[in-house]
Amino acid sequence: MPSSGKSSRHKTKDILIGALLRVPAQAIHRRIIKELNAAGFDDLRMPHIAVLQFPGPDGVRPGTLAERAGMSKQAMNQLLRSLEGLGYIVRSDVPEEGRTRIVRFTKRGHAAYARIYEILLDLEREWRAELGPKRFTEFKDLLAQIWESPLIR
Repeated sequence: MPSSGKSSRHKTKDILIGALLRVPAQAIHRRIIKELNAAGFDDLRMPHIAVLQFPGPDGVRPGTLAERAGMSKQAMNQLLRSLEGLGYIVRSDVPEEGRTRIVRFTKRGHAAYARIYEILLDLEREWRAELGPKRFTEFKDLLAQIWESPLIR
């Protein structure tokens, strides 16, 4: 990493895009867990975000969830066992597909996921107020453009 030798502090304009995206994402994840815990889902922890992140695990194969989260199938299965034991999901066989399994939310899982959605709506309102409606809309539009581009594939 280039350094001017003056200080270990960086000016915001010098921070690379990876950090500019990572730090807010981590703050969002911490907020989601904090508010889920306060809402009675007090057994959920940061690693569970890998399963609960958009678009959610409902109806999805464990291998697909592992790929989305950028983790091994073994690590994902450990998280799924945890969430299953806590009553948020069940894993079931797909009848016409042999050994294929999919994840389904339980009633408690649906409730937690609905709360996550509410938390994210609150965050969007706060960010819109902080940035102003026009700048927030532009920011979100730019992120959506990147989301849909081959840059992230």
